[in-house]
Amino acid sequence: MKSDIPQRTFEFAREIIALCIDLEKQPGVSRIIGRQLLRSGTSVGANIEEGQASQSDADFINKYSIACKEARETRYWLRLLSASAIARGETLDRIETECNEIIAILTSIIKKMRAKLK
Repeated sequence: MKSDIPQRTFEFAREIIALCIDLEKQPGVSRIIGRQLLRSGTSVGANIEEGQASQSDADFINKYSIACKEARETRYWLRLLSASAIARGETLDRIETECNEIIAILTSIIKKMRAKLK
């Protein structure tokens, strides 16, 4: 069973951290991309948490929209790692799949909330 989106993005951030720890052990470009990935990948869940305490529906939409943008940036860095052969394998594929699912979920939540406001 899939967990709710705050828990799911928390677990996603944990996986991003583990991947970035491995990237930090490599020299050069791997570290730089890893730091970008760390920022965006952990920001997704942080913005979801902020959205949970939103003061209005508009504030909620704003925080979830930021989380979705951060997830899209994270997907970019994951794709770049794979395409440049800096990182590959089942772990990266799993993280990338989860990222795509999080984007889809957030997009759906945002659309529903916008429709509710109209």
